[in-house]
This record gives sequence, structure tokens and C-alpha cells, in this order.
Amino acid sequence: MPDDNSSEKIKKRFKELNQDAKKNGYYLNPDESFTMGLVEGLLKNAERYGYESCPCRLSFGEKKHDLDIICPCDYRDDDISEYGACFCGLYLSKTNVEKKITAPVIPDRRPSLKDRLTEKNNSSISNNLSYPVYRCKVCGYLCARNNPPDKCPICKADRERFEIFIR
Repeated sequence: MPDDNSSEKIKKRFKELNQDAKKNGYYLNPDESFTMGLVEGLLKNAERYGYESCPCRLSFGEKKHDLDIICPCDYRDDDISEYGACFCGLYLSKTNVEKKITAPVIPDRRPSLKDRLTEKNNSSISNNLSYPVYRCKVCGYLCARNNPPDKCPICKADRERFEIFIR
């Protein structure tokens, strides 16, 4: 059970995350008890490691090896697009929130450290992109990922306003 001081920190961080999510077209899980538990985990990991690594994944404890799971993690957008929620369930799609669909069980996309290091080494000698690059036709925002975001984080245009810029 968190003490009053840590409870206040959790509430403060929740409010910051919620404001940032809304500002950027994302939705926090409306199950406040569940979400507060995740926020508490983020804060504990920040104390432990110096960064807010996903509380639902095993951290290596070294920032250079955990950059992909610092919240919001590299896998959030693809998970939301495909499953309606991110791996830990902190972020849900607009549809899931509106229809009150709980976060489903999502397979972990995170490759092993060995695979990530191999991929990094191979990508430096390869001219092929790992992901297509999408461009917001409204503001020009570019993002490299499997699918365009539901909303542009810059101008809030809907996903239909994105086009493939580079394959």
C-alpha cells in the first residue's frame, strides 16, 4: 500500500500522462485502479533505473538496452492499431474506450536483446527500411511504423489523412 506521499506522486504522474495522452490523440485506460497500478509501476521503475520502463516487461536495467520500452514504448502504436490497446493496457484505442472494451491479452512484440542488437547491426549496412514512412498530408509530420497513427500527434488529423511517403 503506497504511503500518502507516493500516492500523491502517483496521482500527479497519472494527471500528467492523461493530459499528454489527450493532447496527442491517445487514451489512457479508463479503469482508474488498473491504470494507477501501472503508473505506480512506471514511477518505481524510474526510481530503480532512472527511466520509466514499461512495468509489464522485464527491464535490462540499462537505458541503452531499454530505450524501446521506455513509456510510451516503441510498440504502443502498432499494438493499439492491431489490438486496440498497448501491451500493458495503459493506452487504449478510442474505439475500445468508447465501447468500454477492456484491454485484451496482447503478444509481446519486443524482440530479444540478441535479436535487437543483430537487427541494429544489420540495419546500418542495409539500405532497406524496417518500416514504411507515413506522412500527414495536413502538416507534413513523418513517422516510420507499420500503420499510420489514429491521430497525427502534431495537428490531430485523422489517420485517413496520412499517405505512404517511403516504402
